[in-house]
Amino acid sequence: MSELEINNLVLAFGGVKAINDVSFSVERGEVYAIIGPNGAGKSTIFNAISRIYTPKSGSIKFQGRELLDMQAHEVVNTGIARTFQNIELFENATVLNNLLVGRASKVRTGAFSEFFFTPRVRREEHEHRKKVEEILDLLAMQHHRYERVADLSYGARKNVELARALCAEPELLLLDEPASGLNPEETTDMSFWLKDIKEELGVTIVMVEHDMNLVGRIADRVLALAGGEVLAVGSVTEVQSNPIVQAAYLGVTQ
Repeated sequence: MSELEINNLVLAFGGVKAINDVSFSVERGEVYAIIGPNGAGKSTIFNAISRIYTPKSGSIKFQGRELLDMQAHEVVNTGIARTFQNIELFENATVLNNLLVGRASKVRTGAFSEFFFTPRVRREEHEHRKKVEEILDLLAMQHHRYERVADLSYGARKNVELARALCAEPELLLLDEPASGLNPEETTDMSFWLKDIKEELGVTIVMVEHDMNLVGRIADRVLALAGGEVLAVGSVTEVQSNPIVQAAYLGVTQ
């Protein structure tokens, strides 16, 4: 059984089909990249998986469970976390506090015990902070721990968003343009971190990305979309050399 299975997905806005009969599967431990021109439907697929959008028809299964039967707030409890194309952080809070927000789905204590700060609450708080520190170490962000997000560079804020998603201990990580706005050095760092996330944490990664250098470094397979439809699926080399993809995505005439 594949980790993520999407079958015959159709999603329309009015009379316009943003996704038209899209099917693909992602294996456990894979780095799977979705590429395509603007308006191809890439982020729309992420929003359907996250239950922000409700498809007209089709199926989205994660580890055999149908996500379309769930509400948006239930998805994170299945083991899925994501980042967004536009950074969504609490800018006036510290990096540490932003990462602790990523632990919200792991909180098991109630308001009463938290008010009295019971031993169980203290133990759980210790575990949350321990996990956050592990992620800070993994992404070499310890020196940013107590800095306000608003005081960080754009690249550092992108890393904070990635770190916050990892604090939820996902089994599937959805990354919406992780290299967007990064300089070449930061993009190289991102490729190393994504490899570490896959290899050290065992997380399956699906990413939407325009930077083909990053895709070429880390993707096991690539799905090319255009106009909401699948053009090709395969290795980076296979997809890049596909004449249909070249015509639609790279602007090459067949």
